[in-house]
Amino acid sequence: MTFSHPVLVRWSDIDSYDHVNNVRYFDYFQEARILFLAQLVGVEGDYFAHYPVVLVSQTVDYLRPILLRHPPYDVDVWVEAVGRTSYTLGSRIVDRAGETEDLYARATSVLVAVDGETHAKRELTDAERDALVRHVSVA
Repeated sequence: MTFSHPVLVRWSDIDSYDHVNNVRYFDYFQEARILFLAQLVGVEGDYFAHYPVVLVSQTVDYLRPILLRHPPYDVDVWVEAVGRTSYTLGSRIVDRAGETEDLYARATSVLVAVDGETHAKRELTDAERDALVRHVSVA
C-alpha cells in the first residue's frame, strides 16, 4: 500500500535560487510519514504517544528542484521492510499535475521503536508489526 499526501510549497520554503531549500524536503517527508503511520494503525492524534519511535537514519536523493507553484506536489510513503525493533519506509515526492508523473526526490527512512519513558530500544508490538507487515510494498 502506498499512502499519498499533498504538500503545498510555501513562500518561506523557497531559497535564493527560487526553488525549495533542500532542508524543506525533510519537512515534507516527515509530514507525510507521520500521517501515514497514524493512518496505518488507526490512531487518532499522536501516533508517537501510542507507538514511540525515533528516526535513526534518512537518506534523500534530490532528483530535480521543486518550484513554488500550485497545485500541490504529492508525497508517497510505503513500508519497505520490517525488523524486530525497527522498520524502513520509502518515500518520494512527485508531481502528478501534468500528463506525466515527474519524480522530484526519494527518501529512505529507518525508524527504531523505543520505550516512551526510558527511550530505550524496544521490540515492535504485535499490533505495530502486523500493521506494518500488512502494508509492505515496493513502490
